[in-house]
Amino acid sequence: MQSSAPETSAPLPLKRRLGRLMVWFGGSRKWWVLGVFTAMLAALTEPLMPALMKPLLDRGFTKGQLALWMVPAAIILLFAVRGVAQFVSQYALARIANEGMQRMRRVLFERLLSAELALFSRQSASALSNTVVYEVQTGGVLLVQALLSLSRDGFTVIALLFYLLYLNWKLTLVVAVLVPGVSWIMKLLSKRLYHLTKQGQAATDELAYVVEENVLAHRMVRLHGAQASQAERFEALSHSLNRLAVKSTIASAAMTPLTQLFAAVALSVVVMIALWQSGEQGLTVGGFVAYITAMLMLIAPIRRLADMANPITRGLAALERGVDLIDRTPTESGGGFSQPRANGHIELRNVRVNYRGDSESRALDGVTLTIQPGEVVAFVGPSGSGKSTLVNLLPRFVLPSAGQVLVDGTDVAQWQLSSLRSQFALVSQDVVMLNDTLAANVALGQDIDRERVAQCVQAANLADHVARLPQGIDTLLGHNATQLSGGQRQRLAIARALYRDAPVLLLDEATSALDAESERQVQEALQRLMQGRTTLIVAHRLSTIQHADRIMVMEHGHIVEQGSHAQLMAQDGLYARLQRHAGGGGRVNDDATAEAASG
Repeated sequence: MQSSAPETSAPLPLKRRLGRLMVWFGGSRKWWVLGVFTAMLAALTEPLMPALMKPLLDRGFTKGQLALWMVPAAIILLFAVRGVAQFVSQYALARIANEGMQRMRRVLFERLLSAELALFSRQSASALSNTVVYEVQTGGVLLVQALLSLSRDGFTVIALLFYLLYLNWKLTLVVAVLVPGVSWIMKLLSKRLYHLTKQGQAATDELAYVVEENVLAHRMVRLHGAQASQAERFEALSHSLNRLAVKSTIASAAMTPLTQLFAAVALSVVVMIALWQSGEQGLTVGGFVAYITAMLMLIAPIRRLADMANPITRGLAALERGVDLIDRTPTESGGGFSQPRANGHIELRNVRVNYRGDSESRALDGVTLTIQPGEVVAFVGPSGSGKSTLVNLLPRFVLPSAGQVLVDGTDVAQWQLSSLRSQFALVSQDVVMLNDTLAANVALGQDIDRERVAQCVQAANLADHVARLPQGIDTLLGHNATQLSGGQRQRLAIARALYRDAPVLLLDEATSALDAESERQVQEALQRLMQGRTTLIVAHRLSTIQHADRIMVMEHGHIVEQGSHAQLMAQDGLYARLQRHAGGGGRVNDDATAEAASG
């Protein structure tokens, strides 16, 4: 399984990248208008502060020239207007960004629920969850901060420049030298930041995948004493991520001093020329101070604008990952046929299934099979013989490379996926439970009927245990119901299958890892579940399938024998030899299969 992010092509131009995000962060037009207008209003108040300095210095200290209350009142009014405008602007832009995050996250999760199953073999669970939760959150927060700074500082720079042009257009031309220099620095370093950010995303996914593996395999790691080797593996990936982080910091940190250097050079030239003009052209003290103050006020917003390259680059890279997952992940597709409840007639016609990426190696090779409604058919054989692949063809968890799979005479490709899958209930050796109540897990995907849940729990031989739980069927099961034993979890899966009441039952190694007592209880529950249903059983324990109507013996993707238990024993073929080598009803394993085949 790959743990890295999906591969992306060369980065698009900034305008197109922002355009892709506007689909999600376009927000309501009224909020954009309000946010931009109030940001402009707040910016327009910036040059008013140096503008107040000019009359204060030129006339404020001359008696009778300026009323005492005028400048203080203007300052208070100025800051009041600025504060209200900044608050409204920040609220409007934050609302747009948060609604966009929520919208993108919802669509991402919906895409995961409907994505082609190949996605989950290409990317790890940690990489997908990282994209849906962390990347979207990080990208959204960074872009909110960037939008706030761009709107506030961008309009501030424009307002101050217009004021400087009004005061002295010749001096202001010197300030224009800043623009190409700063633009060149931001373009150069932003490009490097983007590539470092994409590499950092891949490194973060690899590190998260190692953590995920060690959490899931914590017992085996401890049993085999592999902590040291896993710690070294983690440390190597952590060191790689740290190296990328340092490079990103260098690229980001270089912007501020370089920008400030350009500003310092321009300011020095301006001061020198202004001092010369004051002597030659009679520039007033108030005019000089107002101009220098406005110039100094330019430095902070320009510096903040330069610093925006880092959050914008990181935010865009994070959100583009989510957009790429939405745009480049195809969803499962089905046909238009549906029916409320199938009869349970199943047919396979010359079905072949190739292993992923290998057209020569086949999990199934020309399998033809017909199963009648209500029939119980078991599949036995060594690991890799194609048993589970055959069963997974029915709900389209696996797609055939050739041939047809039909349910009630209609190719499964022509069924609506929801209608097709509603015809099946599955009980497998890998029981998956959600972190929800027991009742919600039993009624998974359907409305909870408490009386019916209780009946299904009773039929699954689990009622005594549920009665001892603190809240009964309302008890939270926790992560994958690990507080339950293996047999209890299997019986809970049977209760779920009973609640589903589907016409076709798929049993995939349902009793593979249970002790004798647990297996007895599960078998009793399975017998109730199988009544009146077409049932396909994948089993290694031959004792669990001796009463099947037919037994299919599979090897290397082929059905090599079929018949009832008595018929196959009378044939004295592979099945009979498997029975003898497995101890007359024990577990089929690869050694027994090889010995039986050679015998």
